[in-house]
Amino acid sequence: MDKCGRKQSKTSSCCSEEVSSIEWEFINMSEQEEDLIYRMYKLVGDRWALIAGRIPGRKAEEIERFWIMRHGEVFAKRRRELKRYNS
Repeated sequence: MDKCGRKQSKTSSCCSEEVSSIEWEFINMSEQEEDLIYRMYKLVGDRWALIAGRIPGRKAEEIERFWIMRHGEVFAKRRRELKRYNS
């Protein structure tokens, strides 16, 4: 057993490592997908699975990550840098 009181598997470590949100790749959405996400968010809030069910080929995790990246302060700086680079 590990120090957390659980049986430790051979492939996992005791403390799981989270991937930093800064390391996420930007998710490209079409204008229609973005519009639908914004409208659905106004209606149902952060029920990502429900929103993803309305967009073929998208998972709830992608929708949530897209929302965080669009509205998160952490990514605002990266968006500005990306715009400057592409201009």
